[in-house]
Amino acid sequence: MEYLGKILKKTGWSSIITSTVFAIIGIVIITSPEAIITIISTILGLTLIAFGGYKGLEYLKNKGSNSYSYDLAYGIIAIILGIVAMVYHQEIGTIFRILIGLWIIYSSVIRATLSLQLRSTKSKVWIYSLIIALVMLACGIYTISNAGTIVVAVGIVVLIYSILDIIEGIIFLNNLKKIV
Repeated sequence: MEYLGKILKKTGWSSIITSTVFAIIGIVIITSPEAIITIISTILGLTLIAFGGYKGLEYLKNKGSNSYSYDLAYGIIAIILGIVAMVYHQEIGTIFRILIGLWIIYSSVIRATLSLQLRSTKSKVWIYSLIIALVMLACGIYTISNAGTIVVAVGIVVLIYSILDIIEGIIFLNNLKKIV
């Protein structure tokens, strides 16, 4: 039983340490969203270039075989996409942010339309639905107009998750004697 207690204690501390690292990552994401976009675009670009190189080598390796292969085409396309991802990292982040913002705005307009239809049925719920739609509209406009919004939201989620996990780990460690 003592062995089990040691394993559970080690697991609890491991969870707290991991969550602390995630909290630090969340804070970095929140404070430096543009740098994170650059890092992610660079990693994506390098991965695509490596994949393209691999496909090119596969083509050269199998060049003498009778089977027709698209490896060379896949390789060239992957390398080009990798270079584009690395060179145009800001534009890729901007396009992604705008598309998400437009989707949020579209959803808010649909909700506002539905709330106005509810109004015609004399339901009192329509006003709450309209308020939610207007808040969503503001969020969509904010997402489109502010760089790093999506990345910051991910950072906030990671930070909240890690804080909750640290609290759960502390509660677990404090109640370990009762468990064992």
